[in-house]
Amino acid sequence: MSRSPRFRAASTVAASIAVAAVTGTCALAPARAATASAKAATAFRHPPRSIAAYAAELADGTTGKQLWGRRQYSPRPIASITKVMTALVVVQARRLGRRIKITAADVEYAREHGATSAGLRPGDVLTARQLLYAMLLPSGADAAFALASSFGPGRQAFVRKMNTTARRLHLVGTHFATFVGLSLHDHSTPRNLLLLGEAAMKQLVISDIVARRRYLLHAGPHHHRYLWQNTNLLLGRYPGAIGIKTGWTPSAGECLLFEATHNKRVLIGVVLDSAPTKTGATFTDAARLLNWGFGLHYAVRMPRPPAHGPAE
Repeated sequence: MSRSPRFRAASTVAASIAVAAVTGTCALAPARAATASAKAATAFRHPPRSIAAYAAELADGTTGKQLWGRRQYSPRPIASITKVMTALVVVQARRLGRRIKITAADVEYAREHGATSAGLRPGDVLTARQLLYAMLLPSGADAAFALASSFGPGRQAFVRKMNTTARRLHLVGTHFATFVGLSLHDHSTPRNLLLLGEAAMKQLVISDIVARRRYLLHAGPHHHRYLWQNTNLLLGRYPGAIGIKTGWTPSAGECLLFEATHNKRVLIGVVLDSAPTKTGATFTDAARLLNWGFGLHYAVRMPRPPAHGPAE
C-alpha cells in the first residue's frame, strides 16, 4: 500500500484549527475523490461511545481528515510516545549501521528513573537499528539513552534535534525535555501526535519495527541474545493493527498512538490519559475508535498489561 502525503504545513494546520473552532471538523489535506462505504457512513452518524481518554483524536490516514476528536489541540504529557520522535531523529540521521557500545550509564538510567528497560548488558555492542527495536518494542529507556548519547552527540544536543524536528513538522503544541518522555515538560497535543505518527510511519524501518509483536536478536560475537516483546497489545488482537507506540507515567496516564488498516483504508489515532494506571484502557479505547471509524463490530476484549509496572 502506498503512503501518500497526508498532513500539511503550519499554515494549513492553523487554517484547519480555525475551521474546527467553527464547524467542529478538521481536514489537514485535500480529500481524495473517493466514495466511503455506506457502512462506514452509517457509523459516523453518532460519535464513538464509551471512550475513556481525556484527550484523543481519530483521523483518516490517507486524507488526513479528522473523523473525531476530544481536546485535540490541548497539550498533554505523552510519556513514551516521545520515543517516536527519538526514533525519527535517529532514522533521519541515516546511520543505522552505527555500532554503539552499551555502558553502565545506559543501564543505570532506566533503573534510576524506574523506567522500562530492554535489559541491555553493559559491554554489548549493538547497531543503531537493533537499538531501535530495543527502544520501540519493550520501550527500553536504556536503549533510548544509548541512542541519544550517540546521535546528539550528547543527550542535550539530541533533545535540541528533537525540538528542531518538531518545528520542522509544524508541531506547534509540542515540546520535548527528554528523549524518553518521563518529564512533565515532554508534551504534545493529539493533533500534533497524528502529524508525528504520520511522519514516523513514512520511514519504512520504523513502520516495520512498530508492527512487530516481538523481535529475537540471536547472540553474536559482540552481544548477548535478546528477546524484545512489544508493549502494544493491540497488535495481533485487533485485526489490521500496525502500530505505533504505548506510554504511561503517573502524570500522563495510559497513552497510545495507533494505526490500523482495513480494506485498503488506513486510520491513525491517539488516546491520552485513558486511565491513571496500567489497566489496558488505551487498547479498549483504540479498538472502539477503530470499530467506529471502519464501521466494524469486532469484539472489544483487550488484555490487561502487567499492573504497577515501571514508567514508560
